[in-house]
Amino acid sequence: MGKVKQPISVKLIVGMLSSEKDLFSQAEDMMSQKFGPIDFKSSVLLFNFTPYYKKEMGEKLKRKFISFKRLISPEEIIEAKLFTNELEKKFFYPYSHTRHLNLDPGYLTLAKVVMATTKNYQHRLYLGKGIYAEVTLRYRRKKGFAPWEWTYPDYRSPEYLEIFEHIREIYIQQLNSFRLRKNRIKGLKG
Repeated sequence: MGKVKQPISVKLIVGMLSSEKDLFSQAEDMMSQKFGPIDFKSSVLLFNFTPYYKKEMGEKLKRKFISFKRLISPEEIIEAKLFTNELEKKFFYPYSHTRHLNLDPGYLTLAKVVMATTKNYQHRLYLGKGIYAEVTLRYRRKKGFAPWEWTYPDYRSPEYLEIFEHIREIYIQQLNSFRLRKNRIKGLKG
């Protein structure tokens, strides 16, 4: 029988999508109040992978990714997704239920990128409170992040993969720093 143990803390990430890039900084301020300091911001990228959001959010969509300094426990992604869903409502077009801004939270580990969603499908697992999780990318040693058959086209792009590689490097540094502190404390007690 396997031994039950706590998972390693993970790196919270959020993908933002809008035709109005000034909304990104407003959302970043609101999310940093909830999740703490942001330690990575990607450049603003053109989003032209699908017309799915065009009717709701307009044309010339842009994407930006951020990550947060504070690591979280994997199950905290449920509350992060519920929070970002509520935050999106603050960016509705006046007198409508149409979004100006789409927020996609997820987390990164050494082995994968997991995105949270409210949509069920065969490859998504239910987490609770109406939230599902999808392993969007997997990490392959010496090859980097790789998509699955269900991975959306934008998450397959070299630009996105490079962003996740960079965030993974930040995460590795954080884990190494944590291990060093833990070992120092052990040494002081020993």
